[in-house]
Amino acid sequence: MSVEIYVSTDVEADGPIPGPHSMLSFASAAYTADKQLIATFSANLETLPGASAHPIQEAWWKTQPDAWAACRLNLQAPETALPAYVAWVEKLPGKPVFVAYPAGFDFTYMFWYMMRFAQRCPFSWSALDIKTLAFAMTGLPYRKSIKPRLPASWFDPHPHTHVALDDAIEQGALFCNMLAELRKREARLAAFDAQSPPAADEQSA
Repeated sequence: MSVEIYVSTDVEADGPIPGPHSMLSFASAAYTADKQLIATFSANLETLPGASAHPIQEAWWKTQPDAWAACRLNLQAPETALPAYVAWVEKLPGKPVFVAYPAGFDFTYMFWYMMRFAQRCPFSWSALDIKTLAFAMTGLPYRKSIKPRLPASWFDPHPHTHVALDDAIEQGALFCNMLAELRKREARLAAFDAQSPPAADEQSA
């Protein structure tokens, strides 16, 4: 069975949905389950013909001049960048799993762009949402499963800059730390079950 490669992906865009608005930049950081960063990919994109920025996102970008400048350097046509990205994913040494926080936003953009410009998606039709995993692991309400409320031990000292590659690396390390804790919990539970005496109905069988 092929191992899973967790492809942490961050998208920077000028609106809430692709088509009317554009993906400005995207990046992926490919991690093994034991938090080895094995490859990265990033691209800044030309905007879509006929698309325009949403007023809310346009105003937000004006508060992030450094990130805006970073995502407007060395622009590529989506017709070039997305096929190259899909080929990169398909060459990773394992089964790729799309990971994001929140996946609902980033995967919407990536899936749309991949299907339009590369005609296929190497992640199939699914994505792993770190926010949902945090909800399951912490017991917090879903809407409150936000980074400031998560255990500090889950975070490595990576910056969150709104530069796509920085953020993809940061959230990929976060996911791997969460996965490691989840596996430890599973191991403890398995050890407990192995040491527990059989139930009464099992003894009488």
